[in-house]
Amino acid sequence: MAKQRLSAAARLLLQIGGYGLVLALGAFALEWLDYQHLVRQLSRETYVVVIAIAFTVLGLWVGRKLTRPPAGPTPPPLEVARQLGVTRRECEVLALLAEGQTNKQIARNLGMSPNTVKTHLSRLFEKLDAQRRTQAVQRARELLLIP
Repeated sequence: MAKQRLSAAARLLLQIGGYGLVLALGAFALEWLDYQHLVRQLSRETYVVVIAIAFTVLGLWVGRKLTRPPAGPTPPPLEVARQLGVTRRECEVLALLAEGQTNKQIARNLGMSPNTVKTHLSRLFEKLDAQRRTQAVQRARELLLIP
């Protein structure tokens, strides 16, 4: 356990040192460009292009750092359904509900009575904490139960 903490602390120090080095190199590059500009060795356009490229690269790097995908793997739909207590048949009803089918159409497609569909829907509403069909579909999409 202590070895893992030390390892994490050492990684943090290396990361901070790396950022410091990058900032120092960037400051050096800007000062060198400013010196070259003062000496009139480089044209103003070259100066502007180099700074624009530097800020573009910095912006892309920061953007990638801030918009990383979630660290852990997303749970598969069956695992989420199991955690919520949603049965396989309720998932089938939910998928057809998401397609916009009526209770009679769902019953016909799954070979069950419309009353059974109503029962499945009422249980789904409870499990997904929804009052309406649209809320149930929206909640199921948020939980990745349906595409």
